[in-house]
Amino acid sequence: MSGIVQNNILRSSGTVAVSAAGLNWVDTIITGSTATVEAGNGYWVNTTSNTCTITLPSSAEKGDQIVIIDYARTWGTNKIIIDSNGLNYQGEDDTNIVEYTTDGQSVNIVYSDATKGWIPLEDDVTALEPVAPATQRAIFAFGQTSSAVNNNMSNLVASDGTVGTDVSGVGSASRKRGAATYGGDKAIFAYGNIYGGAGNISLSNLVNNSGVVAADVTGVGTARESPSAATYGTDKAIFAFGYGSSLTGVSNLVSNSGVIATDTSAVGTASSERAATGYGTDLAIFGFGEDASDVTSKTNLVSNSGVIGSDVTGVGTARRQLVAARYGSSGQAMFVFGRTVNTKNLISNVGVVSSDATGVGTARRLASASGYGGDKAIVMYGDNDSSGYVNTKNLISNSGVVAADASGAGTARSSTTAAGYSYSA
Repeated sequence: MSGIVQNNILRSSGTVAVSAAGLNWVDTIITGSTATVEAGNGYWVNTTSNTCTITLPSSAEKGDQIVIIDYARTWGTNKIIIDSNGLNYQGEDDTNIVEYTTDGQSVNIVYSDATKGWIPLEDDVTALEPVAPATQRAIFAFGQTSSAVNNNMSNLVASDGTVGTDVSGVGSASRKRGAATYGGDKAIFAYGNIYGGAGNISLSNLVNNSGVVAADVTGVGTARESPSAATYGTDKAIFAFGYGSSLTGVSNLVSNSGVIATDTSAVGTASSERAATGYGTDLAIFGFGEDASDVTSKTNLVSNSGVIGSDVTGVGTARRQLVAARYGSSGQAMFVFGRTVNTKNLISNVGVVSSDATGVGTARRLASASGYGGDKAIVMYGDNDSSGYVNTKNLISNSGVVAADASGAGTARSSTTAAGYSYSA
């Protein structure tokens, strides 16, 4: 391992060491489950795949310094363990366990003496400052109309919330699909149902950052209808739940290049016709829907590594066939509408769902929703039961206010799906 040494100093023993301002930064990123470090060096430790035990030198002198940095911001998922190798650490012997378990942490330790041993000069957590630009546009696609049970038309939404006219379809005509943004400025539609044809499917269709829907991609994972999907980790997506041969709770992660992974075993109660959205900076939530017992209001939180949490007791009116979307600039979101209701439930930037709030707009089901304009959302299409399929739209402001019904654009339909795309307004 190599690096650059600056500002050398003379130890009390007569040997040369590196001052605090002149560490030797080791070129090789540590990725293994164990590593031995040396005084005078700085190390980047990547725990994406595993925890890592860091063994300190077995002997040290006053002023020896070591810096260890979370390279991939993954210590919260896979921690590092410090083995002080016979020397004390903050005055405790090496039978004590020393762990660092926070994403973005850096540890700067200096050796004092035999009594206190290694003492952290700093163990700071750095903020993740780079933030992806906000998604500006949205796309509604697929669904069913009064004249066609399956369709593949799409409608693009501009950054000011204007909905475009029908665009001729690409991909297999289908309904009850899931959709989410991935890669920051692109979208993916996947799974669903081709009524009267193939039945439940696992096909996917990518959408580029110009809103162009690509041809079918052979499916991965359990074919099912009515899954829900959301963005997590800022640039990846997750599809989960739905109805295959029965209700399911399986999930499928989507990489930031749009590749769908194989099934992940179910966490939470198998259910369908739920809603999902991102919230916070890089988290997601699934909520409401119908399980084997009845409609439900339970939720499941998703971590920034795509892990679905166990069921959380529901808040608000249990319902299915609702929608969810982000709004605002601080990570808020909402669940809204659903079968026979126009109720909304706000979601805080830490994933807490609020009680029912009085709705605005005609109650309807099987609509779809997406963010647009960087900090707003739009609900479009659906079935209001009394007059059937509609192309009604409701804009949601950046403070979470749902606007009254407005005349939409495009063919009235239900069971469509939507996602955001494009950094460009």
